[in-house]
Amino acid sequence: MLETTIAAIRPADEAAMAAARELHGRLTKPAGSLGALEELSVRLAGLAGACPPPLPEPAAVAIFAGDHGVHAQGVSPWPQEVTAQMIGNFLAGGAVVNAFARQAGASVTVVDVGVATPLPTDPAVSDAAVSDAAVSDVAVSDAAVSDVAVSDAAVLDPAVPRLVVASVRRGTRDLTVTAALTRDEALAAVRTGIRIADELIDAGAGILLTGDMGIGNTTPAAVLIAAFTGADPLDATGRGTGVDDPTYAHKVAVVRAALARHTPDPADPLGVLAAVGGLEHAALAGLILGAAARRTPVLLDGVIAVSAALAAAAFAPAAVDAMVAGHRSAEPGATVALRHLGLDPLIDLGLRLGEGTGALLALPVVTGAVRVLHEVATFDSAGVAEK
Repeated sequence: MLETTIAAIRPADEAAMAAARELHGRLTKPAGSLGALEELSVRLAGLAGACPPPLPEPAAVAIFAGDHGVHAQGVSPWPQEVTAQMIGNFLAGGAVVNAFARQAGASVTVVDVGVATPLPTDPAVSDAAVSDAAVSDVAVSDAAVSDVAVSDAAVLDPAVPRLVVASVRRGTRDLTVTAALTRDEALAAVRTGIRIADELIDAGAGILLTGDMGIGNTTPAAVLIAAFTGADPLDATGRGTGVDDPTYAHKVAVVRAALARHTPDPADPLGVLAAVGGLEHAALAGLILGAAARRTPVLLDGVIAVSAALAAAAFAPAAVDAMVAGHRSAEPGATVALRHLGLDPLIDLGLRLGEGTGALLALPVVTGAVRVLHEVATFDSAGVAEK
């Protein structure tokens, strides 16, 4: 699945981009007056291979959730159980991501790809850890996904958040001690992300938005960013949920130690994800690759998403053409990653929540950029004189 997905990813269509630039020059506005929105619409035309590109709707948020063995190193003050508790909050509609999704009319799909503790909404999930032997060298089968038979309308229902249980294992191993995942586990998570992308696009989604949940997940994100960009860990590591100075210094040291232990090779993205990534990072990389293969835009949220985007770009450089940077996270590593990807964020509000919140706030900007090409009159059609 991964190989065929990568093979389907192609660069942006230059003819469609040229047509979009030419159309912008004929619309009833001064050339360049919409600033970054114009180039965004051009990029989306290139992705779709059409001018104007399809309106990016309906929107679907995919929140991938997982836990992290590195939590044992004291990198977060929050207990690991909060990951599962927040999934319950997502499904009850009580989180910030739900409020923003309702405002945007976006559906919310929550994917348990590696939560360590039982989900409050899923009594079938037990406390027993999933053994390494339970994960084969093939992806988690479609039958293991809890809702493969759900109708397209239910998949994209903005009123009812949806849970998909596709757990690869109950959290990663401690990356300061050993590899966080085996290559097979990392591959299974990537394939899960690809499958979720296909499911949402098959149901009619016109744009995918990245979401994440996992206590401690900014630590592996920092390691991934440093590994793929070569940045110093101090520049790649932020305060996550707001740790104090001693904890932050310890967190930077943990990132340094992980890089020294594993010396991850950015030319081997699967190996990097296995050594120092999280299950949600790997699944998000798969979601991005799946969207790129289907020529569907994917609106990136914060530091977790952009660390995963680095992995997706390492698998397939042309996948960047499908990426739109929703916002600039307050986490410094996000800016490092976006610079490496060559992406400019649409908004900068000092956000650091995750969940997909920043991407949702940026969604109207993306829709507006495309709507201009669909609905604004040309000088000729409107009978407006040009300069």
